[in-house]
Amino acid sequence: MNYIGSKLSLLEFLEESIDKVAGKNSNRVFCDLFAGTGIVGSYFKKKGYKIIANDIQHYSYVLNRHYIGNHRELTFAKLTKEVSDLKNIDVKDRRDFVCNYLSDLKGKKGFIYKNYCIGGTKGEKIERQYFSDENGMRCDSIRQKIEEWKEKKIISDDEYYFLTTSLIESIDKKANTASVYGAFLKKLKKTAQNNFILKPAELIINNQEHEVFNEDINEILKKTAGDILYLDPPYNQRQYATNYHILETIAKYDNPEIYGKTGLREYQDQKSVYCSKLKVKKVFKDLILNAKTKYIFLSYNNEGLMTLGDIKEIMSLRGEYGNFTKEYNRFKADKSENRNFTANKTVEYLHYVICKNQKY
Repeated sequence: MNYIGSKLSLLEFLEESIDKVAGKNSNRVFCDLFAGTGIVGSYFKKKGYKIIANDIQHYSYVLNRHYIGNHRELTFAKLTKEVSDLKNIDVKDRRDFVCNYLSDLKGKKGFIYKNYCIGGTKGEKIERQYFSDENGMRCDSIRQKIEEWKEKKIISDDEYYFLTTSLIESIDKKANTASVYGAFLKKLKKTAQNNFILKPAELIINNQEHEVFNEDINEILKKTAGDILYLDPPYNQRQYATNYHILETIAKYDNPEIYGKTGLREYQDQKSVYCSKLKVKKVFKDLILNAKTKYIFLSYNNEGLMTLGDIKEIMSLRGEYGNFTKEYNRFKADKSENRNFTANKTVEYLHYVICKNQKY
């Protein structure tokens, strides 16, 4: 997924830097509490860590509930009552089979089609084209079937989050946007014209029990503890809730009231104070002072709302401070003509503190 602040290209840098400070020891608890798409938590899960993941956005919770929370094979045992052919499929192949079954469903004119496709909004004051008509209807049909199976209790929670994650990621690849959902393109781009196929999300199997939350980080911090706390907060004033509002609606599928050119849903309870220049230092200080951990690592770039001085001052309150740096390419949406950045690259800082006063 093309995601603001994604650390996909920085994973090895993060691992190498963390190992230099904390040493190599996967028999620990790794807390990823601004988890986003779960890319960092998934990486360290594969290394053997127990992961505690959290994010205030529900679509992020869904992704992490699968990528982090699911760690055993999915059998779809109860679904055989409705999809009888499943009985003849090896367990390890059932995820593919169920996704193919859903891909073959006939499209329906549901909430996504009616509000985010040109066919559904034709003649209205605002005609939106986030997806092709066919993909909008396919999304609605699949999402409704997943919810129906959940209500009938013929899929488990683990299976439900796997399927919903697979849908979010598959439809996102066919979105008619430049990168995020803050705007749609006037004409369907080439990739958006192709019908999406429900591709199964990766399942990371291991023997750890992981935890996933959907709460404000400063609240969840009061009831979680771990060896390594990794923080990747928003760097600027762009709210994730507005940039990924359609994924939020697909994740919840709750038929929300929407407004404006982009069809925004209400998001006041998901606004991050880490996007506020006036509030970020105070809330960040509260987070650092209350973290129950041995090591704190913070990803933040050189153009963030907090200065290097701000971060060093606050993190030093807990112990020995230091940082690592890595130059990398700017996020795609930042390269548009609507933004005033002159450089194509930015510098990622990984700040750290070795906590002297551990609060276990």
